[in-house]
Amino acid sequence: MCPMTSLAVEDNLWGDKSLDYDVKDNTQEESTAPSQSEKYIKDIEIHGANVVTPETILSQMSLQKGGVYNREALQTDLKAIYQMGYFSERMKAIPVKNADGTITLKIIVEENAPVTDFTIEGNTVVSTEEILEFLTPMKGKPQNISKINEAIANIQDCYSSKGYILARVDSITDDPDGTININIKEGTVGKILIAGNEKTKDFVIERNVLIEPGMVYNENLLKEDLSRLYATQAFKNVTREIEPEADNPDVYDITISVDEQRTASISVGGGLDSVTGVFGSAGIADNNFRGRNQRLSLNALAGTGVILSDSAIKRRMNLQAELSFFEPYFLNADTSLMAKIFYRDFGSYQVPLAIERRIGGEATIAHRFKKNRHLTSTFSLGVENIDVSEGDFGKILGMYNKYNVPISERAKQLEGGLFLSLSPALIYDTRDSAAVTRRGTMASLRFDEEFGLDGFDKTHGKLSGMIKQYIPIAKKSSLSFTVKGGGKIHGDDMPEVMAYRLGGPYTIRGFKMSGVGTGNAFIMGSAEFATPIPFLDRTRIKFLHNLRFTVWADAGKVFGPTVTDTIYDRPMEAVSVGVGLKLYVPGMGPLSIDYGIPLTNPGENGNENGYFTFGVGDILY
Repeated sequence: MCPMTSLAVEDNLWGDKSLDYDVKDNTQEESTAPSQSEKYIKDIEIHGANVVTPETILSQMSLQKGGVYNREALQTDLKAIYQMGYFSERMKAIPVKNADGTITLKIIVEENAPVTDFTIEGNTVVSTEEILEFLTPMKGKPQNISKINEAIANIQDCYSSKGYILARVDSITDDPDGTININIKEGTVGKILIAGNEKTKDFVIERNVLIEPGMVYNENLLKEDLSRLYATQAFKNVTREIEPEADNPDVYDITISVDEQRTASISVGGGLDSVTGVFGSAGIADNNFRGRNQRLSLNALAGTGVILSDSAIKRRMNLQAELSFFEPYFLNADTSLMAKIFYRDFGSYQVPLAIERRIGGEATIAHRFKKNRHLTSTFSLGVENIDVSEGDFGKILGMYNKYNVPISERAKQLEGGLFLSLSPALIYDTRDSAAVTRRGTMASLRFDEEFGLDGFDKTHGKLSGMIKQYIPIAKKSSLSFTVKGGGKIHGDDMPEVMAYRLGGPYTIRGFKMSGVGTGNAFIMGSAEFATPIPFLDRTRIKFLHNLRFTVWADAGKVFGPTVTDTIYDRPMEAVSVGVGLKLYVPGMGPLSIDYGIPLTNPGENGNENGYFTFGVGDILY
């Protein structure tokens, strides 16, 4: 492959010396030609071209048959022909004077040796077939430096688009038989070093870094590793440095530097809530327990009880405590373990004017599928003792008498028990963001088998599911549609305290908790439009960028009514509309406040003017 030098125009028109022009700047080195009148080009002949057609060469020229001959233009045309890349520098043009005073231009070219084949060496992560796609158009044609450089750029872009940013074409040689040999250095990972961690164990960082020594370096994979490390919440910042090894520049050492953040915390708070009333809370947590990225937390809450008018709920102290432990790497990187024990004492939302006490524990294993990273399976094993006691017998007796319900039914309402639960589930999540979701799907399906350990007749099974679809609107808004449903699969004596309920912040807003009804099955749907509040999403307070104003509509129906639905004249089906505010709070999930108005009969104990409801987090089932 010869370098480009100078091109000559041999001018025998006036019998003067040849003119030689430098290709790069087209400056005339010597000229002895006298001034002549304009000569016209009668014909242009191409000599020496075998593979490249004369028409292709002529298309690069500004001089054409019938035009005026110009030596400077001819030199420019020679340069354009050379820059096609198919010819050597031994190229010249001879203008020949015809008897009629016109000129015939003879363009003499010498084609480069033709390309007969290609060999590719060094590629492992990109197939030879894929690389040849950039090269085979040159096969059978004269060697073309421009085309080869273009193919090299395309090969390196192909590697880069797949994340192999260190890959490069190391060398190109050609054999006498016309074979072009291409050698590729893909950029191999050498040592992986860790820096900056003091509390966090090295193995915690290493198990989140899936790229390994000996692999071809891939920027996309390493970014996933860094994101995985950042998601552990143990670090304020995670960065990487890449350095070639001194004795082997095609092998690169990676240093992953972490900046640890304080993970242990003590929290004290309080507030006002429609369910817990005026409450105070305290907690202690460590999100990097023992430097192993385990999370251990203890939380306690005490509240005055329901503050909104609800004659069905016994107003009393709401006491809750929970000790939880989370292991993000249980057996492997795709499996986690969550375990907790809890105590809850409050006025029951399920059974009217009753007091619920729940003591239990639960362990949940979650596994994310490798073949579909959006799909997660979970399995929960739990033991819970539910004690339901009378809260106001005089008032409940009056309710029973009013509706002519035998007081003997009260005993059934107060049934609790000791239960062993087995709960397999599937979760599908393609949301673009958990903070402000604008597109994607979230779906879940869960089966709960509750074994009555103190009475097998209480054993029952339930199946619940939901699907939520997000659709982006304009640049920052979204529209979402949700469908939920569930029902008892078996078990005639399922305690009322474990029944499904509609009404409240997580189901049909604008109604009291359980205000639509309780039963052994339900179905509901929601539509919600969410949009930023003007100007707040442009402030420097990033926390407010997650705030959304919502307009929504809910509708649902409960099946298999309970005694409670009769004595409180609950409607069993409802439609409501309203507005609200939603804010994503890290560590808590979505925090929402809504005001909803019933469009259907709210029942004797409901309110046609609606209610405010407060919700924290997403309910998947």
